[in-house]
Amino acid sequence: MTARYDLTGKTALVTGAASGIGLTTATKLAAFGATVAINFLPGDPRGPEAVARLAAAGGRVLPAPGNVGDDADAPAMVEAAIGALGRLDLLVNNAGTPGVRAAIPPANLDLITEELWEAVIQTNLLGVFRASKAAASALKAAKGAIVSIASIAGLHHVGSSLAYGATKAGVINLTRNLARALGPDVRVNAVAPGAVDSTWQIEWTQEQRTASIENAVMKRRCTPEDIAEAVLFLGVAAPMVTGQTLVVDGGLTL
Repeated sequence: MTARYDLTGKTALVTGAASGIGLTTATKLAAFGATVAINFLPGDPRGPEAVARLAAAGGRVLPAPGNVGDDADAPAMVEAAIGALGRLDLLVNNAGTPGVRAAIPPANLDLITEELWEAVIQTNLLGVFRASKAAASALKAAKGAIVSIASIAGLHHVGSSLAYGATKAGVINLTRNLARALGPDVRVNAVAPGAVDSTWQIEWTQEQRTASIENAVMKRRCTPEDIAEAVLFLGVAAPMVTGQTLVVDGGLTL
């Protein structure tokens, strides 16, 4: 049974919410009564389309364009979103990038370029810190929460590249330290998805997709809904859970 929450009067900012896990999370938050700022890259038509679609369905949503991978744009976007929302109860750090179109095996070090490192660090790791830092004061005032999207690639699983995995390991470590820094006023947790059927930029082969199903205890890939459920649990329930990373992978890493 899907958990239900009364989020009337609550607010949230979801980064990278034009599609996939971010959009599904924002949709659920709005459906439960929260007012949601939907972040997307400037110029991405999916962002305004998502805002219009959710608004037409009765959701309280507003656009929050901005690039968390930019050191000036990220805090400005967060501050503008908080100003429009009036307060902030939940920050979902979902924006991320693999930096590549096809997975790079760990042994192919020649394909791990400086440009790849720069792309994934700026968005996946520094983007999480930038948004969290900019939102900290408002979240403290609201006794709110942060939930960041990590990955099993940050634990003990091969992801799209070793650079990507390193940034997600950084998110897991950052989650623990932000929990120390912002507690007791703000809870900080993360979700580490496994293989997800989503509008992700990686082009997985059919063999890789089949293996991710066969190797999972639950015998299927995750959906954005599976991850969003965990985000909402950590973000609006679980009052004594902080500094933790919840693996949601259907038993793939078992």
